[in-house]
Amino acid sequence: MTTAPKTDNLDLATSAQEVADSSPAGSLGHAAATSVAITLATTRDLPEARAVLDGVTPENVRAAAIELFDKLATSAS
Repeated sequence: MTTAPKTDNLDLATSAQEVADSSPAGSLGHAAATSVAITLATTRDLPEARAVLDGVTPENVRAAAIELFDKLATSAS
């Protein structure tokens, strides 16, 4: 029996970076996606990454980052 390959933090970081690259520089979407990409690239697992995102400031970037993170994490499972 084979199982589908598991998506890891670095795969999701790449996806987040692609979102950042396609967003206008200086936009909320760019800031949020960059935050998610960096966080995913520098943490061991999804729960740790999610916890780190709780510390992102300002609040509007945090909210957008968490929304993107949840979308990416859901699509990976």
